[in-house]
Amino acid sequence: MTEISTPLAGLDAIDWSELEHAYGPAEDVPTQLRDLCSEDAEARGKALHALYGNIFHQGSRYQATAAAVPFIARMAADVSLPDRHEHLTMLAALAIGYDESHLPAGLDVTGWRRELAEFRARDPEEIRAEYDAWVEAASDEGDRRVRGMRRDMFDHERHLAVAEAELAAYDAVRGRLPTLFALLADDDPAVRAGTAYLVAWFPEEAPDALPRLLNVLDAEPEPAVLATALVAAGLLGDAALVDRLTSFLTADEPVVRWAAAIALARLIGTGAECTDSAGVLAELAAAQAEPPESGVPFHEGDLRGYAASSLTLLADRYPDEALDAVTDGLSATFGPATFPVAEAALRLAFSEPAPNGLPAFDDLTERQQRLIHVLAFLGPDTWRWSNFWSIIRAWRLPQQRTEMRAYAGLPDE
Repeated sequence: MTEISTPLAGLDAIDWSELEHAYGPAEDVPTQLRDLCSEDAEARGKALHALYGNIFHQGSRYQATAAAVPFIARMAADVSLPDRHEHLTMLAALAIGYDESHLPAGLDVTGWRRELAEFRARDPEEIRAEYDAWVEAASDEGDRRVRGMRRDMFDHERHLAVAEAELAAYDAVRGRLPTLFALLADDDPAVRAGTAYLVAWFPEEAPDALPRLLNVLDAEPEPAVLATALVAAGLLGDAALVDRLTSFLTADEPVVRWAAAIALARLIGTGAECTDSAGVLAELAAAQAEPPESGVPFHEGDLRGYAASSLTLLADRYPDEALDAVTDGLSATFGPATFPVAEAALRLAFSEPAPNGLPAFDDLTERQQRLIHVLAFLGPDTWRWSNFWSIIRAWRLPQQRTEMRAYAGLPDE
């Protein structure tokens, strides 16, 4: 194999020292990319971990991110290399960050491009004045301090550079899709699933991607791959797909039924008509046993959390059924798995945070009271997480378990 035909062709032509990642100059990235191609599994694992830490640090992307994309994409397409599904998952992460921030509705790339263009055009002093007004409007001294810190940390040039690097990474991955579409027919099921997952985040490429995903629905024998392609089609498609996807609600494999319901919930949320998906979603969201490992990469494989989020798209049509199902499911979760379910339940119960805090417990509806009781009964393995506190705080609820129990009229434990 000649150098020009390898996935790493052109790697040394880039001046990586002039590109930044999370820890400064990206001089270490070439070695890490080479190690991704190593025959040594331990070396590959270390390189993957390092790249998730520097060109994708806690979801952020950098100048070096877009530069690394062509090499990782060629690795994914090279059948002689191992771990190709890992490369596809990484490409999705480099393009969009954490996927739950775009679910259940899908990626709004048009809005993303518009927001960046508007930010480029704005006067930094105007933004600073808005921050000053925001600080002055704080409800109390503690809130004013927090807002003041956020204002003082704002750096217009840095913010713009980060925003441009993230969109550049997205467009770099988008530019590789024509060479990656073929992997939907790869011999490796994990690669097929990883490709279906990747293409779901590029609505601008839907005219090419969607027919390929629909071909997968016709021929795919592996339930996890089929389920992934169903969700991807739901994220890229429109109402014209409803009849095609509805047939999968009665599939033999539960994961396929669940994926079809999730896909249809998103289409219903855009105005399509379908009456059968809500029941399948409610069954999944309300399950008292943890759903089995699905092999579907969306929402980090957390189908219950994804189902709960999807039910928020159906709140206008099935408000009571959706809230009951998600509250049932919340009672069976603990730890980080609780986060998306609690967020969905609160959204279904209260629509939006009360500006002055929630009313007295006795003034809540019966379903709202039940949700508060479920939150109050969640154990320390859930209440110890700051992520959970943030969700609770956003809805103006008590941020400590003892306070939540007191609000609900329950004795302290």
